[in-house]
Amino acid sequence: MGATTVIIGGGLAGAKAAEALRDKGYDGTVVLIGAEAHLPYERPPLSKGYLAGSDDRDSVFVHDREWYDDKNVDLRIDVTATRIDREAKAVHLSDGTAVDYDKVVLATGSRPRHFPGDPDVQYLRTLDDSELLRERLGEGKSLLVVGAGWIGLEAAAAARTLGTAVTVVEPEDVPLARVLGAEQGGVIADLHRRHGVDLRLGVGVKAIESGAVTTDDGETLRADPILVGIGAEPEVALAREAGLAVGNGVDVDARLRTSDPDIVAVGDIANHDHPIFGRIRIEHWANALNQPAVAVANLLGGNEAYTRLPYFYTDQYEFGMEYRGHAAGDDELVVRGSVADLEYLAFWLADGVVRAGMNVNIWDQGDDIAALVQSQRIVDPARLADASIPLADV
Repeated sequence: MGATTVIIGGGLAGAKAAEALRDKGYDGTVVLIGAEAHLPYERPPLSKGYLAGSDDRDSVFVHDREWYDDKNVDLRIDVTATRIDREAKAVHLSDGTAVDYDKVVLATGSRPRHFPGDPDVQYLRTLDDSELLRERLGEGKSLLVVGAGWIGLEAAAAARTLGTAVTVVEPEDVPLARVLGAEQGGVIADLHRRHGVDLRLGVGVKAIESGAVTTDDGETLRADPILVGIGAEPEVALAREAGLAVGNGVDVDARLRTSDPDIVAVGDIANHDHPIFGRIRIEHWANALNQPAVAVANLLGGNEAYTRLPYFYTDQYEFGMEYRGHAAGDDELVVRGSVADLEYLAFWLADGVVRAGMNVNIWDQGDDIAALVQSQRIVDPARLADASIPLADV
């Protein structure tokens, strides 16, 4: 019999793994296991354009059904992988069947971190979540968001665009401070306040019940719905139970190989060895998009390292940005351009080396920012801040 590769995970990473297998000439059996009752889809629109109503439903899917048929991909949706038997080389499924494998691509993604207890709240991770939330937004309606992270703030922006009254509660004094730092986090806070968001910073949540949030200072806030966005956790139970090395995610080397040579891991779960940043796990769209091609190449006998810079983007009101690299919010910040006009570049430096760069509403500098981060050379902050000096000459 021919070889079989099983892909576990029905999101973008899983779909791109199937695509890479066929693009690279793999003629064995490809089985793609997806837990949701949908074709594999991309998640960024769920808190951005699709939630706001500017993107249509079909645009979220990676491929249509015909693509999987044409590429001879055995797509099994609405079923989960329950166990990987590495000794027997079989993946057991929730429908009672099992699939024998030669290779496995793990792309199980993340799940939302839940608020303690079982409060009546919404989370925003799946297509169903986005559609349910969208039905509850609009003029005359209210939304309370617990957590001012990327998902919470993007949902808040989409809700305000639809005319919804929005309150956001965040225990930190500045949103996104761990990633962007206090100054750039303050830019985001000001942006939301200008658009009418009641942004409550430095306020924790004690309890959520009966459609109300009780803050740690005793105030009761009511809205319908309540959206909880307090982070995500990698889905690593399957890998751990299979005996794979698991740390902050599934541990993989620079080539995205797990501790089992026949299993690779990609996307949100991949805790990989990056040539610049060391071992990192990044929960962003770009890894799900780009890692599968490298992982598949290595499954098929290649020896490619995954060296792309971490990348993410956001669109909130008139604030559009791209971020490349990996830095801490308290790294040295250098800005060139006009923050007031929301047209600028921001850089985070450690020991004089640019660790990350962000372009805000400037769309022709991305490659130069990436090159600067990848160069790992020491730069002069004054020259970096001077917009008259090309980034290549800093």
